[in-house]
Amino acid sequence: MASRRHFIKQSSLAAAGTMMIPAFLKAFEAQALSPDDKILVVIQLSGGNDGLNTVIPYRNDIYYRERQTIAIAANDALKISDELALNPAMEKFRRLYDDGLVSIVNSVGYPNPDRSHFRSMDIWHTASNSDEYLTTGWLGRYLDSQCNGICQSHQAIELDDTLSLALKGHHVKALALQAPKKLYQAVHSPVYENIAKYGKPAEDSHENVAYLYKTMAETISSADYIYQKSGIKNSYTDYPDSPFAKRLKTVAELINGGAQTRVYYVSLSGFDTHVRQNQQQTRLLTEYSEAVYAFMQHLKSMGKQQHVAVLTFSEFGRRLAQNASNGTDHGAANCLFLIGASLKKTGVFNPAPDLNNLDNGDLKYQIDFRSIYTNLVQDWLKADIAAVLGRNFEPIRLV
Repeated sequence: MASRRHFIKQSSLAAAGTMMIPAFLKAFEAQALSPDDKILVVIQLSGGNDGLNTVIPYRNDIYYRERQTIAIAANDALKISDELALNPAMEKFRRLYDDGLVSIVNSVGYPNPDRSHFRSMDIWHTASNSDEYLTTGWLGRYLDSQCNGICQSHQAIELDDTLSLALKGHHVKALALQAPKKLYQAVHSPVYENIAKYGKPAEDSHENVAYLYKTMAETISSADYIYQKSGIKNSYTDYPDSPFAKRLKTVAELINGGAQTRVYYVSLSGFDTHVRQNQQQTRLLTEYSEAVYAFMQHLKSMGKQQHVAVLTFSEFGRRLAQNASNGTDHGAANCLFLIGASLKKTGVFNPAPDLNNLDNGDLKYQIDFRSIYTNLVQDWLKADIAAVLGRNFEPIRLV
């Protein structure tokens, strides 16, 4: 009880009706991105997107033989090469491709693939081997490597109500929020205000109390900062009316507002297409394509396309053969997209998957996804790859 009275007495978090944020947070907020700093946006297609009906081998007889009712007809597909085409739902994405803003990487995966949604996603999030179990994510370890004793969670932001493992480090975790205004309103609710007015804990308080205070102070500081940055608008408003598009619009607004956030993370769910795949995937790829196109146009309107790279991945692909329910089951290797105006190689990066050479009915991986992470960490985010991945992978030089 005495400690609680001392806690209340040591009022320093609030004064004159405003939040007095600790000095270490203010020091971090004073740091701003330089004009040369690059931003990474990661888009996760949750559920295992079917890559073969996304980037279609429209001249391959095996594809049509194994998918007699769900294969995309060659006449409908959006052709991008002599062998490959995009799903017809991706017309807006095709525009980005034609503008030289897209690199498509085929057959991406890892050795000894796991076909569980949860385990495979953990492997992608942590950049682990399939027999390793890590508790930190590759982007979380990137945050750790950039900390230098002054850390704030909004250096990376996930537009969601929960934080993915990819963004959890040993010492720093990213901030998860659905919308800046909602977070701002939440931390300025009467509950937070009443706690805040009691001030920071005394030096002899239990470490858990100090941790909770620090977490609360960081959240308030980040909420105020992000809300301020998201309020700086420009004239671009042409987004489709979907939750995914709204999240990408929030990312663009924060970039436009000058937030020092280096990494943004956004997810689109629903790609576990065991049943009636074509209807579901068409809807989702349309939503993805239109939102990403709007996002890239928004970046262009503010002169930021050169400074942003967008990575799109899914935890695994689907099997070559369709199932009895006009869908596909969990597979292994998959296609991956990088989008931006600073790509070193655009178009189709590597050959189409070899449908004659399968692993028990699944596509074999040709490119380890961690080679792409290596490129993004070393060459785009300018961080130490050993601190982030813990080992060396030959980078795929896309950015």
